[in-house]
Amino acid sequence: MANLMCVCFVLLSIIVVVSGDACEGDRQDMIRECGQYQKWPAEPKLDPSNACCAVWQKADIPCLCARVTKDIEKRWCMDKVAYVANFCKKPFAHGYKCGSYTFPSLAQ
Repeated sequence: MANLMCVCFVLLSIIVVVSGDACEGDRQDMIRECGQYQKWPAEPKLDPSNACCAVWQKADIPCLCARVTKDIEKRWCMDKVAYVANFCKKPFAHGYKCGSYTFPSLAQ
């Protein structure tokens, strides 16, 4: 029984470590490839590169959005994030929440 508990504890520890870093690679890729298209000021909005769109297509957006804080929203313009998402053909659904920002309808 003690061995089983030890194995369970080790597995749980591994899961916690892995899940804590679940989208760190996506975050780094997003900063590197898309950062220039998503930072303040809100204008101008520039069409993102193919490399940025490739990151958007593979990124775990729910995981990234779960990590968006008020401090991040001070650096990243969520209107530009929506623009990049739409341009890269992976738009946010109307009402989708990312950090404290709720995305409006695409018909703007």
